[in-house]
Amino acid sequence: MAQALFVTTEDVARYTALNGNVDVDKFIQYVKIAQDVHIQNFLGTDLFEKISSDIVAGTLTGIYSTLVTDHVKWMTLHWAMVEFLPFSAYTIANKGVFKHGAESSTSVDKNEVDFLIEKQRDIAQHYTKRFIDFMCFNSSSFPEYDSNTDGDLSPDRKVNYTNWFL
Repeated sequence: MAQALFVTTEDVARYTALNGNVDVDKFIQYVKIAQDVHIQNFLGTDLFEKISSDIVAGTLTGIYSTLVTDHVKWMTLHWAMVEFLPFSAYTIANKGVFKHGAESSTSVDKNEVDFLIEKQRDIAQHYTKRFIDFMCFNSSSFPEYDSNTDGDLSPDRKVNYTNWFL
C-alpha cells in the first residue's frame, strides 16, 4: 500500500524553522521516518493506515480530515524536525560525508544543535499530548483507534517527556 505523507511541503516551509529554500528532497525522508517511528506509535496501525489510504485515495473527509488538520499534521511536522536536525548539516555522497558551510556563516556546535532538537521534541510532545487528550474523549468516533490486533501496533497513550523539572 502506498503511504501518504501527512504534511505538505508548504506546511514544512510555513510552520517549521526550515528556510523556504531548503531542498524538499533533503527533508522529506524525515517526514516518512517521523510517521513510521512516532506518528504510527500514537495512532496505532489501523488508524494510521486508514488515514494514509484515505489521503492516497483522495477521500480524507469529515472528522478524519479534522483529526489530521488539527492534530496529526502538527505532530508530524515537529517529530520530523526532531529526526532531521541531527543530519541537517551533512550530505552523504559518492565521495563521502560532507559538512555544509557558507562563507558568511559559522557552524553551530553540537550543544546548540542538541538544544534545537530538544526544543522541537518539547513542541512535538506538546502536540502529541493534545492528540492523546483529544482521542481519550473522542475515540468512539474513530473505531480504528482501538481495533488493532495481532501484529498491529496499538496506540501509545502516554507521551514520554524527556525533560525533568525539580
